[in-house]
Amino acid sequence: MIRVVIADDHTILREGLRQLLGSADDINVVGEAADGHEVMARVRNDEFDVLLLDMSMPGRSGIELIKLVKSERPKLRVLVLSMHEEHQYAVRAIKAGASGYVTKDSAATQLVSAIRKVAAGGAFITAEVAEQLALGAMPDADGPLHSKLSDREYEVFQLLVAGVSVTDIGTRLNLSAKTVSTHKARLMEKLGIENQADLVRYSMRHRLSDDKGAS
Repeated sequence: MIRVVIADDHTILREGLRQLLGSADDINVVGEAADGHEVMARVRNDEFDVLLLDMSMPGRSGIELIKLVKSERPKLRVLVLSMHEEHQYAVRAIKAGASGYVTKDSAATQLVSAIRKVAAGGAFITAEVAEQLALGAMPDADGPLHSKLSDREYEVFQLLVAGVSVTDIGTRLNLSAKTVSTHKARLMEKLGIENQADLVRYSMRHRLSDDKGAS
């Protein structure tokens, strides 16, 4: 039996995922988490095999949370469930320690098989993501400008594009406004962008926009 914990901040979605996984006779949902703090409590106190993790939750989330989970439970399999179809999200999640990446749009058809595969020690990623990972491992490989951003800069970038203020970003990420401003300056320099409007246009052009960021 594959023991799964579902981590997502939306109760309705967690219920839907629980029902979806309930149709599989070899999967048992043994717990839920609504934010990063609850995720870490489950990781530290409960026994389970797969963490089904939403990339965008209140408090500590995303790449940072994946790294923290893996630092405490290296053998725990993490399957990311995300609204993002852009490959860069999946590449960063896999590099942080996730074993697979499923978009919410494809969850109905792929989730059960994805959980089975990662629980068995495999990886569940698309061919496009596998290609990006391979290219990234090559010396002098060129990629989009946003692939050069650090994980923290990328996180700040997403929140800026979603219209979150520097002060509120600091609150969400437990950073000072000054530190957020530094990340903002660095990411804009790396992207060759001078103002907020161009930042939004860049995000739209590369299909990086996160309409959940401001919620």
